[in-house]
Amino acid sequence: MSSSSHKLDVAIIGAGQAGLATSWYLTQAGIDHAVLDSGRVGETWRTRRWDSFCLVTPNWTVKLPGAPYAGRDPDGFMRGSELVDHFERWARGFGSPVREGCAVTALDAGASGFELETTRGRLQARTVVVASGGYQRAFIPPGTRDFPVGVTQLLAEEYRNPAALPPGGVLIVGSGQTGCQLAEELHENGRKVILACGRCLWAPRRMGGHDLVWWILESGFWDRTLADLPSPAARLLGNPQASGHGGGHDLHYRTLQAMGVELVDRYRGAGEGKAYFGADLAGTVRAGDGLSLIFKGWVDRLCEKRGLAFPWEMPAPMQIDSRTEIDLAQEGIGTVIWTAGFRPDYGWVHLPVFDEMGFPLQVDGRSEVKGLYFMGVHFQRKARSAVLYGVGEDAEIVARHIVENRS
Repeated sequence: MSSSSHKLDVAIIGAGQAGLATSWYLTQAGIDHAVLDSGRVGETWRTRRWDSFCLVTPNWTVKLPGAPYAGRDPDGFMRGSELVDHFERWARGFGSPVREGCAVTALDAGASGFELETTRGRLQARTVVVASGGYQRAFIPPGTRDFPVGVTQLLAEEYRNPAALPPGGVLIVGSGQTGCQLAEELHENGRKVILACGRCLWAPRRMGGHDLVWWILESGFWDRTLADLPSPAARLLGNPQASGHGGGHDLHYRTLQAMGVELVDRYRGAGEGKAYFGADLAGTVRAGDGLSLIFKGWVDRLCEKRGLAFPWEMPAPMQIDSRTEIDLAQEGIGTVIWTAGFRPDYGWVHLPVFDEMGFPLQVDGRSEVKGLYFMGVHFQRKARSAVLYGVGEDAEIVARHIVENRS
């Protein structure tokens, strides 16, 4: 593109699963469109995951329109590179009009639609679908500047492998799926690992002969809507602690403690060469167990409905003492990895369509601004909206609305 303005019928921003799924349906309908991405197809899966990353959901959950998983290992867990290959074959297979290396830096209302500023020039679009992903801006607790200069700090998306880290132990702040998996990998590599914990849901990887995700689907847990949550902030809660490595296994506070990872309570700050943590790790873990009991209720109701044996009994509460401060030099901590979740980041969208938390205000992907849609948002329609299994369902609805409301 040159610096002059180019006109598009439909612009889809993002070439991940949400953008490509929308592109697939628009292609089937014969709608002219372009998919704009700052990087390549599936860029987030390429560059914001560590080297050994694999899916936590089984391969059979890769249920993309026109490209469901059809390999030999439906119960296995794809590595990140395999998923990227799947995306590339999918996009090529239906001829998705992807424009790689075209970052959208601003989206504004225009005279007859929308104006898009991109790194490859200005665009006009009659309709825009923002599909920039559910994991946009890493959340970093206060206090990063209070660590000693010699301690390396990384976001989880910047971590690649143990060998790439400086010598010494590792403090991981954040204990969702990513934090637990990094703690396990680094511990198995011989590193001293300290994990700062939060209130996290967990569940067994296998229950009653089925994978955890089977229970999530069959129980209806992924069918919950935003109205079913106790508050809008509950959208920020992570997925159940578990791992897909080694064919999938349990991975949570109890398994990490058993293998020798030191657990501490919530991170509270740093200063004078020390890191500080809360004083009630047992209470924090107990709160996470409470979230797990909510999910267990869904599992139990499914068992009652179908006459199945109850597959999961909650263990006794963890009785654990933990340190409230750690001298980083004395403990040999050379690296801090921040993995405390993500927040929405739509600052480049200059339209009043967001709530107080920064999430898009939308119904079935449609915003109140005519012609502006969103895809891949957490709880866009259901809990499954932002995952590989559910994104196609939402994309079909968004694409159908675009097609049916053309003038």
